[in-house]
Amino acid sequence: MEFSGQYLTYREYTALGGTLAETPFNLLEFEARKEIDNRTYGRLKTIINQRQEVKLCDNNLISLLKGYAENNARDKGKLSENTDGYSVTYAGVSAELTKTQKSEVKRIIETYLGECKLENGTPYLYRG
Repeated sequence: MEFSGQYLTYREYTALGGTLAETPFNLLEFEARKEIDNRTYGRLKTIINQRQEVKLCDNNLISLLKGYAENNARDKGKLSENTDGYSVTYAGVSAELTKTQKSEVKRIIETYLGECKLENGTPYLYRG
């Protein structure tokens, strides 16, 4: 599968100390980029050479999303098992975790992109 339009390339990611293999990186970068595009209303999609702030934001989002993915995989184990009528209860992702994740994503994007502006002076995060 071809991944184009990445804000952070795999080579740049590994230069920043990233440890993911290329395929998981591409999947998480895509997810992180969609979060950035959502908060910037797609304003960055046409910029060929992204600013350092965008690359670092993408890198931090990838790390955050990787951590949540690992936690979710670990939490999906058995919580309990009843052999009487045989039933198994599995842990799931709580609504609080999703709320926390969204809050962290928002914080990272605002921290890195809050002061950035397009060439025409429009702030990346402008909502008008």
